Amino acid sequence: MTVIGAGAWLTRKPSPTAAGRVFCLPHAGYGAAVFGSWPERLRGVEFLPVELPGRLTRFTEPMPGSFGELAHDMIDGLGPYFDVPFAFFGHCWSGLIAYDVTVQLEAAGGASPTHLYVSSQVAPQDGPAGRMLDMDDADLAAELESTIRSQGKEPHRELVAVYLAMLRADVELNRRYVVPEPRRVTCPVTAIGWTDDDEVRPDRMTGWSACGDTTFELFEGRHERFLDAPPELLETLCAGIPTRV
Repeated sequence: MTVIGAGAWLTRKPSPTAAGRVFCLPHAGYGAAVFGSWPERLRGVEFLPVELPGRLTRFTEPMPGSFGELAHDMIDGLGPYFDVPFAFFGHCWSGLIAYDVTVQLEAAGGASPTHLYVSSQVAPQDGPAGRMLDMDDADLAAELESTIRSQGKEPHRELVAVYLAMLRADVELNRRYVVPEPRRVTCPVTAIGWTDDDEVRPDRMTGWSACGDTTFELFEGRHERFLDAPPELLETLCAGIPTRV
């Protein structure tokens, strides 16, 4: 286990005046910068992107060997900021991390999230799932290059190699995550699907009902529309945080 301060896990210091917090976890192969289009705060609730090991300022840190270890380390790092109502949002791969963090916090009996949000991810007992599980390194590199070009940039071999190592580590974490019988969480769960998602169809997410009291939401858009900070998504996240603001 690696114990690291909250400063390593967050891209900015949480506001002492926040009425609530949503910790936002990036999807596989990416860092906290994917939430660059998101506002810092909405109606007193602040959105805090979480930086995972192996990314940007944490580039030299190895990814833990399991989601459980990663969740444990994350709790150690973020614990000081569980002093107001908080929730976790995870998209695709990171939805499983958000679930594991919630399970561990509830089992510990201390501060626990008021809500768990999972987007574009099958329930733990229905995985491991995802098209990248069947990709070799050449396929993953091609995927990265395509993503970089879609952003109007030209991929550089050295940069692709760096991101390939990160993405491969993330994919292998997913492969090792096998949960035959999920533990039910006591906080509400919202499973979010997207109408044009060709990665994880919304009808594959029904298994989340076995993980807790689950509400299903369906929003317009493709698999990665969350990057654009859709208003309906942000409103849903804020609705699960009880505040007086």
